[in-house]
Amino acid sequence: MESFEEHYASMCDAIKKHLPGADMALIDRAVDYANQKHKLQKRKDGSPYIIHPLAVAQIVAEMGLDCDAILGALLHDCIEDTDATYDDIAKRFSPTVADLVEGVSKLTRVQYASKEEEQMENLRKMLMAMAKDIRVILIKISDRLHNMRTMEYQSPAKQKQKSLETMEIYAPISHRLGMQRIKWELED
Repeated sequence: MESFEEHYASMCDAIKKHLPGADMALIDRAVDYANQKHKLQKRKDGSPYIIHPLAVAQIVAEMGLDCDAILGALLHDCIEDTDATYDDIAKRFSPTVADLVEGVSKLTRVQYASKEEEQMENLRKMLMAMAKDIRVILIKISDRLHNMRTMEYQSPAKQKQKSLETMEIYAPISHRLGMQRIKWELED
């Protein structure tokens, strides 16, 4: 299991390589904020939760996205899983970053009566999010990619459910967006 420091260094290396002019002080503030908000949470493998946002931000950086998208990736679970609010994120980082975080949160928030209904609604929400800001979908795909990379810590039922959803929704969207490398990894 990699440490916080190793994940942080990998993320910073990806940012420096793909976005050399990034405001690293602002990114560090987002890392500190997310780390503070998730401080009591652990991943299923027992690692600190902050490892996940760092990994998602690294994937976003490797896609060559901008600083707002990296910040959105670092903060993507804050509204959904902590006491962080849209207004607080907007004030500390920017309304654009808060919009990205809220957009990613909205993609996973609602409960449905059936899996088919849930998948259709997820697809509808993703299409709406793409119309507003494609970065929301790219952050969500990065989130799913990291979750698939760490799927061995989930129950067999959860692995099957998430894998099927990934194959039916996320891989085809990645393919349509021209993201073949990610599509192939999601399909593995």
